[in-house]
Amino acid sequence: MRHEQNPELAEKITVGTIEVAPAVLPHGWVVDRRLGLLLASRDITGEVVYTATDTLFETRATKTPGGDYLLMFPTNTADRPKGSAHYGSASEKVNDLVAFRSHDRGKTWQGPTVAFDIDYNQHGFIPLIPQGSTRIYAFGTQPVRGTVTRDHGLQENAPIGFRYSDDDGYHWSEVRLIRPVNDPGYTGMSVMRMCETDAGTWLLGTHEADWSYKPLITRQYMLRSEDRGQTWELLPNSRHGGWAARAYGRMDEGRPINLGGGKVYVMLRTPEGHLWNSWSDDDGNTWSAPTPSTLVHPDAPPMLFHLSDGQTLAALHHNRHAVTAKMYAGLGSNPEAFMDRSEIWISLSGDGGHSWAEPRFVFANALAPSFENPFRNHQCSYIDAFVDEGAVHLFVPHRWHRVLHVCFSEEILKSFPTRHDMGS
Repeated sequence: MRHEQNPELAEKITVGTIEVAPAVLPHGWVVDRRLGLLLASRDITGEVVYTATDTLFETRATKTPGGDYLLMFPTNTADRPKGSAHYGSASEKVNDLVAFRSHDRGKTWQGPTVAFDIDYNQHGFIPLIPQGSTRIYAFGTQPVRGTVTRDHGLQENAPIGFRYSDDDGYHWSEVRLIRPVNDPGYTGMSVMRMCETDAGTWLLGTHEADWSYKPLITRQYMLRSEDRGQTWELLPNSRHGGWAARAYGRMDEGRPINLGGGKVYVMLRTPEGHLWNSWSDDDGNTWSAPTPSTLVHPDAPPMLFHLSDGQTLAALHHNRHAVTAKMYAGLGSNPEAFMDRSEIWISLSGDGGHSWAEPRFVFANALAPSFENPFRNHQCSYIDAFVDEGAVHLFVPHRWHRVLHVCFSEEILKSFPTRHDMGS
């Protein structure tokens, strides 16, 4: 493992509407220099699992049927070119999907190992372990050579596919590409968590993007399978009939989650300033028109999970949005949009996402800017999480450079401060 040496702390750290200095913090808060984070509680712990040779991207983890923690993410490895390790727009092999494994609930990690020895780049690992099964599925974007184009702004669109492992994630099958019955040539992106309903239906969010527009346009879809991945349908319609926040031409990175009893909730990314949502009452077959939630969030992904009771929804979100509708001209033209990814708050819902409790602060980036690309300096987004035996485990691609494993007891969630507690 490689670690940064003494990263420089920021002089001031913004949390909500207040600024704090690392040397003078509110009671109970702490700056962890190793993690590069300002933490809302001394009871939050963490480790740096990995530091990239240059960049890394979406972190995803699961508890395997054998009881291990399996963590995967794409990154430059020693024999890959330096520079961005993101699969999009790359005409050469720039990354590998690497795996880390923990046998002791995240106390120690072994890795990295290359998960899939393939000749094309990877976007991320979407884990699914079906009910009553010991098989682990790895879904994701599959830019197989010859199936994608970088022309006409379509550089991120690719087939969606999956592999599976029957030996606890040590070895994997060949990829199987998804060809929806109503749109067999569909290409797009998928890197958000998926779900299985009580009836055994699989639901996977996916979106298509066209970067030839300035700003880009995206459309959100749902891939649905009733037969464990044998056949799929693209919802709500074939291309280009996906969902969008029409005033912005954007909607993407939908995260479906099972509510039980045939009900499903999906949380969606838009540039509007809030996370959006939609509901299905018929096992993910039809959906309500997407609408804004009350959760403040910039043009960044949803990070939505169940707590240990299997009912309470927990949404990690940034709780800030500096770029207003009139200013929005695309993510790359607004450096403030990247600063909006520096804070992590958590909100809980006990009614399937229809209402949310007041957000509570969890942590914020504490490091001073050191990268030329503003996309990286404040990045605390694209977090993955699960709860195991009352412990909340977060996996953070911090500044697209280091993988952090952050952990705290589920019991202390309600002790984290709200903006009201901060006096802001």
